Amino acid sequence: MSEQSDEEGEEEAEPYLGEYDGDRNNEGERHGHGKAVLPNGDKYEGEYEHNLRNGQGTYRFKSGVCYIGEYLQNKKHGQGTFYYPDGSKYEGSWVDDQKHGYGEYTYPNGDTYAGEWFKDNRHGQGTYTYKDTGSMYVGGWVNGIQEGEAELIHLNHRYRGKFLKGNPVGGGKYIFDIGCEQHGEYILPEEVKGEEEDEEEEESPLPAEPTWKAKEITKLILWAPNEEKAPAPSEAPNAGLHPTKDAEDEQIREGENEGGMY
Repeated sequence: MSEQSDEEGEEEAEPYLGEYDGDRNNEGERHGHGKAVLPNGDKYEGEYEHNLRNGQGTYRFKSGVCYIGEYLQNKKHGQGTFYYPDGSKYEGSWVDDQKHGYGEYTYPNGDTYAGEWFKDNRHGQGTYTYKDTGSMYVGGWVNGIQEGEAELIHLNHRYRGKFLKGNPVGGGKYIFDIGCEQHGEYILPEEVKGEEEDEEEEESPLPAEPTWKAKEITKLILWAPNEEKAPAPSEAPNAGLHPTKDAEDEQIREGENEGGMY
């Protein structure tokens, strides 16, 4: 093979370095506003500082997804919106290329989370809304998992208590819109005692969930529209009545069925 052929082969093997059209400083660095096509096919239009993306810009990936927001030394930093390939979207604060601070995330199934983030995880206080049911979890998060004091709000009742590793634990109460409350506690499987202790333990393919143990149901609180203040139960003969047995049983079953939704 001739030397000329070798040279042509070397030229053909040179990598594609991309394209740039925009402002430069006296040193020839990308500095100011510019448009660039990266070697991998991604595109960026926005502010540069000393050859690095710095300031407001739009980065469009070859796959079609994009980020619109602030940059600091080539990393997403500040306020920005990221559109993911699965259809989800995050709009909020970024630090060092990670979701960090307050932000709102819309998931592919329509669920949403609005609250605090720490290093790409839901962390702190936030509200998660389930699109299919309309239920909402309002409370604490630790590394992406529901944890701490919280309220789980459903269509006609809510649960208020503590969560640990995504499950309700300890004392809490169900508050029903009809005017009564069911107090009780969630007991972890290892805390359940009784005859089962004498039986041989069988391995379960799925981790057991906490069990709700109801303790009491408060009296109905009736609304008195013609009085500035509703009379106390002891003063109103009809105000101190428990709901009927059927209604009471229905409330308990509803609490047991809905208590595991989080």
